Amino acid sequence: MDRLTALNVFRHAVELGSFAAASRHLGLSPAAISKNVSELEAHLAVRLLNRTTRRMSLTEAGELYYDRVVQVLDDLEDADGALGPMQQVPKGLLRVSAPMTLTLARLSSAMPTFLSRYPEISLDLRMDDRRVNIVEDGFDIAIRASDRLEDSSLVARKLMSMPHVVCAAPSYLDRHGAPLSPGDLEDHTCIQFTLSGHADEWTFSKADASASVPIDGRYKATSSLAVRDALVAGFGLSLIPRLYVAENIAQGRLRTVLDDWSPVETSVYAVYPSRRHVVAKVRAFLDFLVEELGEGPE
Repeated sequence: MDRLTALNVFRHAVELGSFAAASRHLGLSPAAISKNVSELEAHLAVRLLNRTTRRMSLTEAGELYYDRVVQVLDDLEDADGALGPMQQVPKGLLRVSAPMTLTLARLSSAMPTFLSRYPEISLDLRMDDRRVNIVEDGFDIAIRASDRLEDSSLVARKLMSMPHVVCAAPSYLDRHGAPLSPGDLEDHTCIQFTLSGHADEWTFSKADASASVPIDGRYKATSSLAVRDALVAGFGLSLIPRLYVAENIAQGRLRTVLDDWSPVETSVYAVYPSRRHVVAKVRAFLDFLVEELGEGPE
């Protein structure tokens, strides 16, 4: 048994939740994953994992052993990295997952500047508004916009906040009138961005009052750009980050409503796997994100 390989296999099987996911991540066959865990258990004379065809869980001994294994492997990685040039000079392939609309609105035009600043970095930017598993899918860092960031073992660094507005085209408001309170939205055509954490319920606050309105619109889209296009076309109202419609509002193509109420605010985070061993290319990109988004519009 290669002890270090077995420890890495055990750790990734636990963190990724299955032998199959560990197999894909480590580039080993499922049989090799199973063999390494079995040999590790035989060496320790204790069962580390309870395994069935449908699920896997740590035993009590496995939980204790996992905590110590993670500490040892992280310390080894830090020791190796301290001697590697990638800790000193940002270099290598950087894989980034980012939401499409935010990237197009605030980041994509600056990417050539980042690459010019760090000529030894190659960037693979995947734009998708759907959330990815950055460990299993092999990303170094992800940009996420959310009003409720889920608990996880990942490190999350807040970059900016994105206030929302309710808005519509003047033509729509001329036909249907403007809502005077959040409850009035139930009588309007509402356009939903379905990947939002608040797609089905819009929440507002005002002084000591709050209101939540259930939303079930005729038009649901997985792109904020599609929502914006429908707004400009006069199809209905929507709750959308001001950043995405600021130019349309300034041009008079859209008008905000319910301005005396404060809707939900979305925060933008940089998410990455580990705080203890951040390689230079990831650290450089984090600094770039703070530079580009850290002074985001309020």
